[in-house]
Amino acid sequence: MAKQVFVSQEGYEKMLAEFEYLKTVKREEVKAAIKKAREYGDLSENSEYDEAKNEQVEVETRIAELEESLKHIVIIDDKDIKTDVVGYGSKVKVLNVDTDVETEYTIVGSTECDPFAGKISDESPIGKGLLGLKLGEQSLIETPRGNITLQVIGISR
Repeated sequence: MAKQVFVSQEGYEKMLAEFEYLKTVKREEVKAAIKKAREYGDLSENSEYDEAKNEQVEVETRIAELEESLKHIVIIDDKDIKTDVVGYGSKVKVLNVDTDVETEYTIVGSTECDPFAGKISDESPIGKGLLGLKLGEQSLIETPRGNITLQVIGISR
């Protein structure tokens, strides 16, 4: 079975919009660029042609990635987000037991992660370590910078 892709409604709409844009607008722009570059003649020394072909590969690869993700999408509705246990979509406030620093994260699927905005992937070490925890519980999490112990001090939507 393929891996499920968890996203918010907003994340789903962004993915769908990007998919449609790439298929309808960007794909046509790249085709036009290839056609124009062919008109310059000798393709073996035609950097415009090479560049357009490389862009075509990137666009088609991204379209295929999005298509595959959209087949396995699970939209997390705000009303389905629990506040008694950390799960997808949870806003979780944690205390680093070692440093006494509080941080707030939102647990999201890998397609929506934005660490600078506090949105961490469920596949990241911290995301994995927090999933399933209840208020007051602690988890020893192995990160690339070393082990940390986080205690859940708040869960919300």
